[in-house]
Amino acid sequence: MNIEHPAITQTMETGYANMVSQPEHCGIDAMGDEILIGDSIIEIGGEIVLEENLEDYLIEYLGAQYKTAE
Repeated sequence: MNIEHPAITQTMETGYANMVSQPEHCGIDAMGDEILIGDSIIEIGGEIVLEENLEDYLIEYLGAQYKTAE
């Protein structure tokens, strides 16, 4: 007698159902984050920076200082 859970039988026959297709990887930005197709990027002096990392890049690599106008 072979008793197997139906989910295991289905997985063995069709593969894992919860696998999600991953977006295509295009590289790594200057801050070390993965760049995927469709991401907004900025090029600064030959470096590629994700838009979401721009403020950190300006502070860490270019010495920018954010201030409030008085």
